[in-house]
Amino acid sequence: EWGVMHLVNHGIPDELIERVKKAGETFFDLPIEEKEKYANDQATGKIQGYGSKLANNACGQLEWEDYFFHLVYPEDRRDLSIWPKTPTDYKEATSEYARQLRGLATTILSALSLGLGLEEGRLEKEVGGMEEFLLQLKINYYPRCPQPELALGVEVHTDVSALTFILHNMVPGLQLFYEGKWVTAKCVPNSIIMHIGDTIEILSNGKYKSILHRGLVNKEKVRISWAVFCEPPKEKIILQPLPETVSEEEPPRYPPRTFA
Repeated sequence: EWGVMHLVNHGIPDELIERVKKAGETFFDLPIEEKEKYANDQATGKIQGYGSKLANNACGQLEWEDYFFHLVYPEDRRDLSIWPKTPTDYKEATSEYARQLRGLATTILSALSLGLGLEEGRLEKEVGGMEEFLLQLKINYYPRCPQPELALGVEVHTDVSALTFILHNMVPGLQLFYEGKWVTAKCVPNSIIMHIGDTIEILSNGKYKSILHRGLVNKEKVRISWAVFCEPPKEKIILQPLPETVSEEEPPRYPPRTFA
């Protein structure tokens, strides 16, 4: 019904998750000139690296966040030259987390395949399999905001990914649009929030939902989230409802398209 959940008993050690969070927090605590060394450059298509979005969005509200974005898996596709050198644990903790998350993605995709009455490995195959399925990490840093009613951390969107896994620093802010109203997600200790993305909604012909959501900012506290987007390759695969999810009563709801 929601397309989003708290995953517990996910098998990723709490200690590793704490290391990932500590590394991210330490990076954002660096002086601005240190962070700027990793700056991305959207204009030239260099989207990996550090960026800031303190800019107006379509609703006239400010988007109020800094972020760091880079590919974390498969390992041979990473560009380690743009990964933060400080803190020294960043690379090791983030790499190990990405490895373990990749295994968790397989588990989730298997369960979702079975839920559609398909064989276990089907959805993973449809999104690129072990070789082509990409994991991109975006750390979102939302500074304290003096006028939170005038700003959004992230404006309203659905995720285009197949799956998104989110960690956060236990400061609430994720809101989901459900049955016509905004619902604030609870903070569940040691859980990972998981979203179904548009890719799985398309493949399942709408049986799994990609929910509209947004991020709010906070007056008192800094909010940080670590989102990993699991994505099919941009051009290699045509995404469309799987034949098994389509019938006369339920015609395809989405025309074919590439991930790009």
